[in-house]
Amino acid sequence: MAGDSGNNNNGNSDGGSNRDEEVQIQIADSSKAATSSTHEVPIQNSPVKSWQWWLMVGVNMFFLIAGQTASTLLGRFYYNQGGNSKWMSTFVQTAGFPVLFIALFLFRSKTSSTQTVTSSPAPTISIPKITLIYVVLGLIIAADDLMYSYGLLYLPVSTYSLICASQLAFNAVFSYFLNAQKFTPLIFNSVVLLTFSASLLGVDENSQGTTSISHGKYILGFLLTLGASATYSLILSLMQVTFEKVIKRETFSVVLNMQIYTALVATLASLVGLFASGEWMTLQGEMHAFQSGKLSYVMTLLWTAISWQVASVGVVGLIFVVSSLFSNVISTLALPIIPVFAVIFFHDKMDGVKIIAMLMAIWGFMSYGHQLYVDGKKGRKTTVSVEETS
Repeated sequence: MAGDSGNNNNGNSDGGSNRDEEVQIQIADSSKAATSSTHEVPIQNSPVKSWQWWLMVGVNMFFLIAGQTASTLLGRFYYNQGGNSKWMSTFVQTAGFPVLFIALFLFRSKTSSTQTVTSSPAPTISIPKITLIYVVLGLIIAADDLMYSYGLLYLPVSTYSLICASQLAFNAVFSYFLNAQKFTPLIFNSVVLLTFSASLLGVDENSQGTTSISHGKYILGFLLTLGASATYSLILSLMQVTFEKVIKRETFSVVLNMQIYTALVATLASLVGLFASGEWMTLQGEMHAFQSGKLSYVMTLLWTAISWQVASVGVVGLIFVVSSLFSNVISTLALPIIPVFAVIFFHDKMDGVKIIAMLMAIWGFMSYGHQLYVDGKKGRKTTVSVEETS
């Protein structure tokens, strides 16, 4: 199934016709890894394309921040109300993928009458190759989700957030080796500020909760969360490599296909784990014992699943239109934003440390955003110069 979707617009003889039916998204050229560009920003050759690109970045940022915030709050609510299944927590992180078929259908239907002229034919992708990529990435995602589930169960939220902030450092390493990511002072400043912002939440004593978890489980949770952060960064870089070197398609449908079919594999793997571990037998009792009621239990799991998919679309979309590092930066930006909503919904205390963490996150994001603006401006000047000399 994954191969059919991934190659529906590539392997057929009428690939050019199908390609014309999809919206083309301006992204960095696949050969950017071999260039001397300081950052992975597409060269915009007109104000319209520049506006479209920034719109796509903004939409995906909203999806990521809103989805991650909602899913984290709902995940905490699940544990607070008596939920205890690690495999169920893992399962809902990808189980909402069927809702993406609606977006895929609407996107294709909306653009079925719009034709876009392209300068070169779409590359042909081997069905076994793209299927293998979806399966491998899906299994890695399932393992990553399970590690995060154990980490959230065995660690205080503040410690969990502190360790999760390490994903930026891991991503910097993976991006350097796999994606030829170059670091400018502005990007380095952004990464440092966002890391410190999330770290402040971890050292804030007011956010430290009491826990009855044994020392052994605490160490296990620490190591699993650290491993999950590294694995998450690796997934982002591998997805970027897949977009650039394998799929080579500049349409939003490939973003949805990537998310749908890797989530399908991850969901099936989680389902196998749920039954193999025997946790499925405890779910009925867990639902009856849920403090806010059975309906609340079902709705919590349902909306957690949907929220995770919204966040995942934002993650993959930002990888597609910008880079894996930028996607990780925005993901980290959500960490100090979450306490703001926790104050509203869970009546958490908003102290000075959390306010400073949020301001540092905004500063770091603005630093990175300014780098994007500078690189985009340089790209447009380069394009104009080339057009004037040709």
